[in-house]
Amino acid sequence: QVQLVESGGALVQAGGSLRLSCAASVRTFSDYTMGWFRQAPGKEREFVAAISWIGGTTYYSDSVKGRLTISRDNAKNTVWLQRNSLTPADTAVYYCAAGRRLPVPTVVAGYDSWGQGTQVTVSS
Repeated sequence: QVQLVESGGALVQAGGSLRLSCAASVRTFSDYTMGWFRQAPGKEREFVAAISWIGGTTYYSDSVKGRLTISRDNAKNTVWLQRNSLTPADTAVYYCAAGRRLPVPTVVAGYDSWGQGTQVTVSS
């Protein structure tokens, strides 16, 4: 089991940027695919981005592609999500997830460990 702690959520104005962080407590962080998901009030949790074990391959949801970047540093046991050009539709709780399935999952069921989430609120 991987312990995950997200941070970086905030209240921002539309058009602004945020960098979300996820710190993992695990011996072999580099063995895990890392994903970011989000859940808006009254909606299901949805895939945002994922990055492979050594960071060589990234995956993005079509709804946010071009406005974010996922990255990781295995030496720091950390994965980041840089969000740009935020809109009110991006308001949600953002969750970090870890898994070991292949190919890299883009669904909730593909991940085994989850953080508690960090709130991102975008005002118009």
